[in-house]
Amino acid sequence: MTASTVPTTLAQVARERRDIVTGEVMAEDRLIRFVAGPGGIVVPDLARKLPGRGIWVAADRASVDTAARKGLFSRSAKAKLNASPDLADQVDSLLRRRVLDGLGLAKRAGDLISGYEKVASALNAGRAAWVIEAADGAADGRRKILNVARKSPRAPKLLGLYSNEELGLALGGENVIHTAFLAGRGADQWTFDVHRLSGFRPLLPESWREEP
Repeated sequence: MTASTVPTTLAQVARERRDIVTGEVMAEDRLIRFVAGPGGIVVPDLARKLPGRGIWVAADRASVDTAARKGLFSRSAKAKLNASPDLADQVDSLLRRRVLDGLGLAKRAGDLISGYEKVASALNAGRAAWVIEAADGAADGRRKILNVARKSPRAPKLLGLYSNEELGLALGGENVIHTAFLAGRGADQWTFDVHRLSGFRPLLPESWREEP
């Protein structure tokens, strides 16, 4: 398991840090940790495991862009640091990969189920914390599973960020369209990363909002 895929712990989330952009103190799950890498390059540390003094920025694109553009990393470190102009894009890409890797870990741990019937059954029993739908899945099938989700005793959250192919590669299957992350500690930890990712990109395709 690499540093980028180590799950966030609940203890980490309980700690608080100061955002270098606004000065606000907030829980770690609302922030991205950065460290100074070789050559003074600012490096995202999503798993909060890299050595060195952490520099914390709110987990959203505007905050990371502001910190990079205004030299706030250097100011915080009291040393010359180089923050790439595309630092927010780097964080976005790393978080997107981390969230997808988290689904693979959940599948191996038995916390993830796939297939319409299995997902519908979990929804009817109120066991699903998340419904993960392939971004390129058929609208009709998506409407059916979301209708089941609306009647669930436990309203699940919805993610539609990954294609059928991406989900299949991560989960070791083919034609992965409907997936559910079962409620529990694993889902709670994974949710922290999804919330951080939502500060950098929408979690659902724009086209879904136009569906009846």
